[in-house]
Amino acid sequence: MEIGGRIRELRAAHGMSQDDLATRVYVSRQTISSWENNKTYPDVQSLLLLSEIFDATVDSLIKGDVKTMNETIDRDIETMKRLSYVMLGFLLLMVAALIWVCFQTFAWGWPLEQTAPTFVLALVLWGVAMFAACWVDRIKKSHDLVTYGEILAYLKGEAVDRDTERGRRERMIPAWMKAVRTVGLTLLAMAVGAFLGYGGAALADMLLG
Repeated sequence: MEIGGRIRELRAAHGMSQDDLATRVYVSRQTISSWENNKTYPDVQSLLLLSEIFDATVDSLIKGDVKTMNETIDRDIETMKRLSYVMLGFLLLMVAALIWVCFQTFAWGWPLEQTAPTFVLALVLWGVAMFAACWVDRIKKSHDLVTYGEILAYLKGEAVDRDTERGRRERMIPAWMKAVRTVGLTLLAMAVGAFLGYGGAALADMLLG
């Protein structure tokens, strides 16, 4: 791949730092670094912005790299789609397992040693879902995708518009705050599962009683 070297050369020729270029393309400095080191490649919208900034044609930027870029982007898109299905599926299974634990505990009065395997299963399902979520997050970071609209456009192979109010706001949120938010949403999903399970168990106990 030669596009990374061309971006680096053109950036230097225009006297711009990676931060300067990142600001004008609406991505992070890390994304510019990834492009220049050929770890990831610019999407359509970014290529158009780069061509305007450097006063160069898109063809001169990508030259013979089109096939490799398309293969890489297509592979990442397919991986994100599969991981999203895995994450959603295992989260739903985790909620079902928590509901089952509540039925075992409150409706049928099973002792801890009998309900423990189901609870462990719920934790394992949660772990798989989190593994898939972390993998998706890594791909999102590599392509600097922070909003649902950006992710959806990327998955459709459309131009990603990062210059939106929500996109700018999301990029200003510290990484630790995003991690806290993710953990909070996960705990909320677990709480919903437990609540549904407890409510269903209580209803079943009332009907059976």
